Amino acid sequence: MTTTVPFVSNGVSNGVSNGNGNKLLKPQVSARIRERLVESGVSFLANDNIADHLHPGELDQLQVEVADKVRDLLRSLVIDIDNDHNTHETAERVAKMYLQEVFKGRYHQQPKVASFPNVKQLDEIYTVGPITVRSACSHHLVPIMGNCWIGIKPGARVIGLSKFTRVADWVFSRPHIQEEAVMILADEIEKLCEPQGLGIIIKAQHYCMKWRGVKEPQTSMVNSVVRGDFRHDPSLKQEFFELVRQQEALLST
Repeated sequence: MTTTVPFVSNGVSNGVSNGNGNKLLKPQVSARIRERLVESGVSFLANDNIADHLHPGELDQLQVEVADKVRDLLRSLVIDIDNDHNTHETAERVAKMYLQEVFKGRYHQQPKVASFPNVKQLDEIYTVGPITVRSACSHHLVPIMGNCWIGIKPGARVIGLSKFTRVADWVFSRPHIQEEAVMILADEIEKLCEPQGLGIIIKAQHYCMKWRGVKEPQTSMVNSVVRGDFRHDPSLKQEFFELVRQQEALLST
């Protein structure tokens, strides 16, 4: 009978020889990144972006490390990944999914967004939406799926409409709670185009309520943020919400 002894990770990877036949243990890439962030006093919460603090090649190394951890998780769930053809490469798929797709907003730089002078001095508000947003609940790492509407009263600079979609996708591609996600998105848009007024509405369904727990399939969450003139002028705020209602009505016909 063959006995398999499970591998227990201690935070270090296989080392290299020091020339005397002894191996020097090399910290795993995640440990090196964490140490660098702590030394720099940089936050690395679930919905933070840490791309500025990754060295060339580290993201690929991190993907390999995450795949190893996922493999350990599957084994701990008593799944025979060595003989189950359905899960034989699941660890690699999951690692790639997290780092390159669903959580790419943590590890990749913000998409390049060019802004342009508002030469016509536009000051009428406009809305963009619905923009599809996809995220994951920080508590259970299950999907959050919904739509976003962005309202702008232009300031000194403007950006193209498609850029709002790119930035929203980048912000939401991290573990989140919806209340914080809308604030982070507002911060990023304000940095990009410095609008006189900004409004954002998020309407989403949370699979931590649909798939597990209370299992309420129709429940959704709606929240918003208004800044600048939208916050201080009730008529502009009302106009923003009315334009969003008109967009929703148009799509439902």
